[in-house]
Amino acid sequence: MTTAIQAEGLVKHFGATRALDGVDLTVPAGTILGLLGPNGSGKTTTVRILATLLAPDAGRAVVAGYDLARRPMAARAQIGLTGQYAAVDEPLTGRENLELIGSLLELPRAVRRQRATELLERVGLAAAADRLVRTYSGGMRRRLDLAASLVGRPRVLFLDEPTTGLDPVSRRGLWATIRELVADGTTVLLTTQYLEEADQLADRIVVLDEGRVIAEGSSDELKARAGGQVLEVRPAGNGLVAAAWALAGLAAGTPVVDAGRGLVSVPAVNPGVLAEVVRRLDAAGIAVADLALRRLSLDDVFLRLVGHTTEARDEERAA
Repeated sequence: MTTAIQAEGLVKHFGATRALDGVDLTVPAGTILGLLGPNGSGKTTTVRILATLLAPDAGRAVVAGYDLARRPMAARAQIGLTGQYAAVDEPLTGRENLELIGSLLELPRAVRRQRATELLERVGLAAAADRLVRTYSGGMRRRLDLAASLVGRPRVLFLDEPTTGLDPVSRRGLWATIRELVADGTTVLLTTQYLEEADQLADRIVVLDEGRVIAEGSSDELKARAGGQVLEVRPAGNGLVAAAWALAGLAAGTPVVDAGRGLVSVPAVNPGVLAEVVRRLDAAGIAVADLALRRLSLDDVFLRLVGHTTEARDEERAA
């Protein structure tokens, strides 16, 4: 299978801070890579480098067959980018926005008109094509922004948190469009704050933390490595910390305390874990309000890999 994106040892500094610390990525053509990580982990910096908007301090990247250091403009002609915020012109109609992009790409007038019509139909905006964008909802603007990134028929599409702020219906509609693009041969690199989104869309997932790749594989592979199942304990009263101490050392993973939901969770690597949890909690005198065994979600895997969420660092905001 042809490789659409190849990054080797990407390093980027912002002042004294090392934002990327030797990132390697390989994305086969016609697939979706989900790039996950807490705020400040280097996701957006990686996307900006691969989209030719930022030069790395070290390392090498090839996109759509072009070395970014040697032929950035040739690579850029094969790239589409949708950022975290919809970059559309509100005083124009949806159709005018797309035709403007076509004009900037120097497409003939008839071609850009046809392309605008095709894309508006594809993203479900045909009925609103001639309305001013200022009248569009947030979901409609995001779909128009995606259409704008497709005017040049990119072989590689970078989606940096494309569904942030969308309602569930709009988000799933955008997922359907992304799947159609990949079915037609487009390669997608997706960053997202919604782990369900990566679970649904990504063929493979890379997790970044502090500028380094800390895990990669398919969603099922990552879940299997993390234990496959999780046992959740909801202590009665204020017994979260005591329950976590009682269950320490029970399995390979450290007990995770979710104060917001009032839960302590531990990996359940074998059926005997349930009986041992009950025995330990009883010995510690901890009353249990609820006890449940379930399959790991990607959220569980992410929390066990990263163990924290961080505020966005200054260099990520500035990138």
